[in-house]
Amino acid sequence: MEENDALRAMDAEQLREHAHKMVDFIADYYKTIQNFPVLSQVQPGYLGKLLPDSAPEYPESLQNVLDDVKEKILPGVTHWQSPNYFAYFPSNSSIAGFLGEMLSAGLNIVGFSWITSPAATELESIVLDWLAKAFQLPEDFYSSGKGGGVIQGTASEAVLVVLLAARDKILRRLGRSALPKLVMYASDQTHSALRKACQIAGLNPELCKLLKADSATNYALSPEVLSEAISNDIAGGLVPFFLCATVGTTSSTAIDPLPALGKIAKTNNLWFHVDAAYAGSACICPEYRHCFDGIEESDSFNMNAHKWFLTNFDCSVLWVKDRSSLIQSLSTNPEFLKNKASQGNLVIDYKDWQIPLGRRFRSLKLWMVLRLYGLEGLRSHVRNHIELAAYFEELVSQDTRFKVVVPRTFSLVCFRLLPPLNSEDHGNKLNSDLLDSVNSTGNIFISHTVLSGEYILRFAVGAPLTERRHVTTAWQIFQEKATALLESLQD
Repeated sequence: MEENDALRAMDAEQLREHAHKMVDFIADYYKTIQNFPVLSQVQPGYLGKLLPDSAPEYPESLQNVLDDVKEKILPGVTHWQSPNYFAYFPSNSSIAGFLGEMLSAGLNIVGFSWITSPAATELESIVLDWLAKAFQLPEDFYSSGKGGGVIQGTASEAVLVVLLAARDKILRRLGRSALPKLVMYASDQTHSALRKACQIAGLNPELCKLLKADSATNYALSPEVLSEAISNDIAGGLVPFFLCATVGTTSSTAIDPLPALGKIAKTNNLWFHVDAAYAGSACICPEYRHCFDGIEESDSFNMNAHKWFLTNFDCSVLWVKDRSSLIQSLSTNPEFLKNKASQGNLVIDYKDWQIPLGRRFRSLKLWMVLRLYGLEGLRSHVRNHIELAAYFEELVSQDTRFKVVVPRTFSLVCFRLLPPLNSEDHGNKLNSDLLDSVNSTGNIFISHTVLSGEYILRFAVGAPLTERRHVTTAWQIFQEKATALLESLQD
């Protein structure tokens, strides 16, 4: 690169020229995304062999960098936006989300307090009130009352901040010495982020109780099992303080019975958190709103707009009924951050609702998604994936060699290949081999779970570009690989 062509830090005309090239590169990527193996086929350590062992002394051209992205980086990418991606729950990209991300990067503010960019704080409150209204959440979750919404990075952060708030709330009442006696409850289907939050919060790991859920309740938490555990713990001199329920568990999209669990939480004075990281997006559709009945009993509710709501990662939305609990747990007020608006309690300072101080202008993404697609567009997006999953479920159930393991609710199908009668491990190796065989084609990518000791295949529909033809092709691959595996068993 010539010296006079060198990039200045943020020159408007250079930005225009280079950003156009980058947008073209990304658009071409999406145009050809189906040509890549969905699951990266590289071996560990591949990139170190392709890149130099030190940074360049002098500037290189953007074209050289983009060439390296194409030749060296993309082979090591697992393509989450591919229409043939059916593995973990989706991470939705969209044009609106991308544009919002671009604008956020362009403004590049660090909006920890109101005064650091008033629009960043106020837009976040407004947009999360819009969303609360669209989801028909109780008014206690609106910013006009004692509660409100805040954008976290991930659901892991959301559950951590409410766990800390709940912990400190009860310790203010009982004293710090009660910490080793605090008990937290959830089903064993709850996301592992909860156990990590317990570790960070300094809770006794043995008192983070993950109660067994089984096929009798379709892997939902049983209110009777919960009540019994709480009674036993109280009798043993322990202090129950927190309950986490899930709408749409990771393994099988189980739905915990919120109304019954909410009553138990209220009776025993537990903080009741509802994690709907994946399935929360379906709350936008009136026909799925009943899955969230009982949300009015909760103290906090979380969904990931970056999963299934066309908002680029990261954007995890948390609502609380009592923001003062969060603030009391997470607030700091050093001299260098003091200002009249904050001192006068006239504004929200979101730094006190989260773990880090700094925060990006993430509400721009959500605002653009809501405006450029509208609620009806978002409903169509969710319904389309649910219809495609229902279609896949139908294909599975028509092939007697396979079995749908749990009833499908949203856009995840849990199924397995039935083993020969004399199988010693209930067909676990057979299904593990099927997963490897399917993923090694590079044509689709799926993941697995284990339910009641059985190895289960998960087929999650949710990539924005996925169409019916991709689902049809995926099923053909399953059938072909299953035929080959079953024949090899007979040999």
